[in-house]
Amino acid sequence: MNQVRIIGGQWRRQLLRFPDSEALRPTPDRVRETLFNWLGQDLSGQRCLDLFAGSGALGFEAASRGAAQVVLVERAPRVLAALKDNARRLKCGTAVEIVGADALKFAASCRQPFDVLFADPPYRQGWLDRLEPLLPDLLAADGALYLEAEMPVQALGAWKTVRQGQAGQVYFHLLRQEPKA
Repeated sequence: MNQVRIIGGQWRRQLLRFPDSEALRPTPDRVRETLFNWLGQDLSGQRCLDLFAGSGALGFEAASRGAAQVVLVERAPRVLAALKDNARRLKCGTAVEIVGADALKFAASCRQPFDVLFADPPYRQGWLDRLEPLLPDLLAADGALYLEAEMPVQALGAWKTVRQGQAGQVYFHLLRQEPKA
């Protein structure tokens, strides 16, 4: 089993374990630290969606930092089982919901918008283009979109990049919708 450490909040230093999987790229500690500096360390009361959950590092990190609800969506059975094991081990209770589903089908069925959306889809498969039309219903108007991609992204629909960085070959972005005048 592979593992990644939660870096902040109530579960700080706890390990998340996950199986080998070709498409799995856990967000490195340094990038997660930067992301939560951008978002703020305390996510109390926020609803978060980790749409391509993988290791669950982003979603569990958000829950550890006080998010009221975190939904992790993963379709790979072995990875999904590891997410459930990690949630049981951390005693997440109702703060974390784990859904076994296709990310886009889940996103299309959402009726209540999230405050923060974490999206780290498989690369070079057109996921961003397919995700873009779903964002208005998926994210609150003042919501934040965290995106990892194989290239720099300036915008995704009405959400524009406000912060960005690069770690190796991964580009990471924080996007927000411009307020309507």
